[in-house]
Amino acid sequence: MTPTGIGLRAALLVGTLALAAAPARAADDGEVKDFLLDNGMEVVVIPDHRAPIVTHMVWYKIGSADEPPGKSGIAHFFEHLMFKATTNHAAGEFDRAVSEIGGSNNAFTSYDYTAFHETVPPSALEQMMGFEADRMRNLILTDDVIKTERDVILEERRSRIDSNPQAVLDEEVDATLWQNQPYRIPVIGWMQEMEELNRPDATAFYNAYYRPNNAVLVVAGDVDPDAVKAMAERTYGKVARGPDLRPRIRPVEPEQNTKRTVTLTDARVSVPNFSTQWVVPSYHTARPGEAEALDLLAEILGGDNRSRLYQQLVVKQGIASETGAYFQGTMLDATNFTVYGAPRGDARLADVEAAVDAEIARIVKDGVSDDELERAKTRYVRSMIFARDKQDDMANMYGSTLATGGNVKDVQEWPDRIRKVTADEVKAVAARYLVLDRSTTGYLLPQQQAGN
Repeated sequence: MTPTGIGLRAALLVGTLALAAAPARAADDGEVKDFLLDNGMEVVVIPDHRAPIVTHMVWYKIGSADEPPGKSGIAHFFEHLMFKATTNHAAGEFDRAVSEIGGSNNAFTSYDYTAFHETVPPSALEQMMGFEADRMRNLILTDDVIKTERDVILEERRSRIDSNPQAVLDEEVDATLWQNQPYRIPVIGWMQEMEELNRPDATAFYNAYYRPNNAVLVVAGDVDPDAVKAMAERTYGKVARGPDLRPRIRPVEPEQNTKRTVTLTDARVSVPNFSTQWVVPSYHTARPGEAEALDLLAEILGGDNRSRLYQQLVVKQGIASETGAYFQGTMLDATNFTVYGAPRGDARLADVEAAVDAEIARIVKDGVSDDELERAKTRYVRSMIFARDKQDDMANMYGSTLATGGNVKDVQEWPDRIRKVTADEVKAVAARYLVLDRSTTGYLLPQQQAGN
């Protein structure tokens, strides 16, 4: 039950390419179906009959970026509270029911959503729906429950963030990159605000956001869509619709005009590293074709060991132990494009950074060839095709898209939009957005390199 990381959010979007890239499916795999329950809960069913298992996910359109000012961490805090007792089930009963049938369950919180998931045999699907529908509205929130779980999340912050130099730096970089958007606030929350979270805060948050009309149900696996619909109506359908929520309108990021750096030196660091980030549009905010071009730019520049950065810095120059690039496309608001690197052997961090900058400059000046772009598209397809073989990946693809303003059609049409991207469009987004004078760079340095 932890905040989602960068890798997951990046994988969720790029994995959608597998939907159209995979060979024709077996005849018993039906089409993806989606429908609304009368109470406003959206349901997506992804049939896959190759194995007798099912992944059941509930995505709430509430994340850390939606938190009230001064209440950072409450979305993640409430993820924890959802595993407590309800009026119908004792604390731990849900977990035991999953364990007894050999299943698995967990949850995660991100900037834009909170998700709860179980993987179980199909025969247990309706039971899982019953548990999730119950805790959607019937949690028992006492002062003792709040205090106990608040202590848990405080310790989680100490162990996962405060004791980890890289995590501390990442928080400070985010707080510098974002000047106005709430993505500048960590998902887990700031310690001083987490310490003040209380029962009235939790109750207000629960009543505002944990409603069927603010949730998406995704079911992937050995199921029949009509049967899933009937089960959903018998369980979730009994939960009363909540008040209509206000649109998710957040502060807008202003134009950025400065180059900023954030440096952390720590005796626990043995190998220095850097990352440079830019604010760029997401799939939800971009002009047509821009997000797709940014996805392919990240693939060409630093997607894998055939990318420009890897081939130049690791293979040819031998100065980097790691390097790459990624684009976090599945976000409700503007997002970030990142490049990173760490030196190898006697190479200096400054040499790695300069080499990364040079590769970006090459694309801005000369662009990418049509052949390079086509190879990147093919590579992209092949690297993601296996996502379709994992139910949880499929459920994540749809859930993350629908929770950030997209729909089923967006997921299904995405591969075609990727294929239409031109070399000129890739060059254009590189020139438009990867401007060093409008970047934020974080440096993690060993103690002895302070001041270098």
